[in-house]
Amino acid sequence: MKLNKCHIAPFIALLSFSLAGCAPHRQASRTISRTPDFCTVIPDSSNRIEMDLTFHIPSHYFSRRSRLVITPRLMQKDTVQEEYMPLIVDAPIYDKKLKRLKVLENHTDPQEARALKLKKTSSSFDLPYKATLQLPDKADQARLVAFVSTDGCGECSSVDTIEVAAISNPASLLKGDVLRKSMQLPYIEPEFVARPKLLKGSGIANLQFVINCSDINLSLGNNERELNDMLDKLSPILKDTLATLNFIRITGMASADGPLAFNTVLAQKRAAAARWWLIMQLDIPWKKRQNITASSQPIGWEPVLAAMTADGNPDSASVKNILREYAFANDDVQEHHIRSLSCWNSIKKNYLQKDRKVKYEYSYNIKGFTTDDELLDMYHKRPDAFNEEELLRVASLKKESEEQAEVYQTIIRRFPHSETAANNLAVLYLDAGKADEACKMLEQLPTRSPKIQNALAVSHTHAGNYEKSIELLQASDSPEARYNLGLLQARRRNFHEAYRLLRPFADVNTALVALSLNRTEETDTLLAALKDRSPIAEYARALTAARQKKHDKFYRHLGNACRDTALRQRAANEAEFLPYSREEAFQVLVNRQ
Repeated sequence: MKLNKCHIAPFIALLSFSLAGCAPHRQASRTISRTPDFCTVIPDSSNRIEMDLTFHIPSHYFSRRSRLVITPRLMQKDTVQEEYMPLIVDAPIYDKKLKRLKVLENHTDPQEARALKLKKTSSSFDLPYKATLQLPDKADQARLVAFVSTDGCGECSSVDTIEVAAISNPASLLKGDVLRKSMQLPYIEPEFVARPKLLKGSGIANLQFVINCSDINLSLGNNERELNDMLDKLSPILKDTLATLNFIRITGMASADGPLAFNTVLAQKRAAAARWWLIMQLDIPWKKRQNITASSQPIGWEPVLAAMTADGNPDSASVKNILREYAFANDDVQEHHIRSLSCWNSIKKNYLQKDRKVKYEYSYNIKGFTTDDELLDMYHKRPDAFNEEELLRVASLKKESEEQAEVYQTIIRRFPHSETAANNLAVLYLDAGKADEACKMLEQLPTRSPKIQNALAVSHTHAGNYEKSIELLQASDSPEARYNLGLLQARRRNFHEAYRLLRPFADVNTALVALSLNRTEETDTLLAALKDRSPIAEYARALTAARQKKHDKFYRHLGNACRDTALRQRAANEAEFLPYSREEAFQVLVNRQ
């Protein structure tokens, strides 16, 4: 627990002077030791540390008139950041005078219940210290120091300082730019393979005709608009110099009402009339006319049933039963039984279509572009003629990131499901510091594959939305997502979960998390297998060597790590490097420019 020293210490000081003054009497040759020796402790996810050690107090360390106070303090450099509840031991005479003062002057000692009453100071004894200490924010490179006083107050003078533990969190190296750059979001370089660009389409023209006639009359109903819509769709294909027409099939849909044979022939003639109208409007040459055909097919009674059902007409059940019972008969048989229904006149009046459907289907090929020069040239002339693979190749040929981004934006507009374009555009946005734009772009995509889910999570990490990133990554199961989730769990100080996720990747970040779990030997083995000689990898090796007390190895790796300015500055205050901090070789490394 943490102690507010401003309230406790003044009273102890006043009390100590009342008990015959401050009396620091100890033999200079005797010092307090502790078990375990100076060690490294790692804060948990709540930024707390568990302390469990024993101070060994030698005989005659303090006089019979004294109070021994051991105060744990959190230090960063030479500054006290926090002070925690002290250990207190009262010598025999001090305890007697304290009791006398309580009787005579009604003094209350707030530490009375915590103080150990010692019968004699001539023998050595052990003083256990077990506590959970809450650390302040940004205490990763601090150290825990025990300040020892025998003057009774713990404030007047300190006769010993005992370095107890280094507060370390190697995984704190994974923050800021290091964390963002460590996230796995690879730029995808697809292999360009030219393939045929076959395009297909279809449409419906709802036309009206004079009864039993097939001539096109633009003045009837919406004929002019319907035919012009068909013309607008087919005209660009037939006029495109890069397009090769495969076929246009115009199919007249034979009405269900009336003799099937007659209606089929009539529908064929109407389709032929629509074909001829199209040929005349576009002045299609004879050679291409053979690719434009006309045919017919029965429309059947299903559209009538669908209209009645949508309208909630109860007679639709009777029509449905007839169509089911005579499913393998032709339209004439079905019509015969439907006409026998009492609701026939209602069906004829309300549900038989007045318009006659003319369906058109088309297929064509667009010329492919194969050479890089042709791709770049045609992209500026006819970007609409490119397929996804060709556009991706163009993006890879562009030299500037702004040009690449423009191509990827074009791809996403035309091919919204292109995960390669979305992934790479997100990478470009993040490299340019546009994390919010990356998030917005990815969130607007119609679907979200595992790659896109991971890209969105990384984008939120760059934007500082760490909890949102974790939520997205937990819902994904790609290797990249597991790795990135491990990094974010390390940031949360959930080291066991982070290590479980990162262990299969066995890289320097895995090593940093292993160090944060005090798995020093395991870290040493992992780092020995890595060829990574980056400054941060060398820093991890220096931390490992410091814990193993391997002097030469420590300096070799620290020297390599200190090539990085940020790591050199961190090393100067790294609590785990405290045993080396007064050595000249250490000072040379951390102070070099």
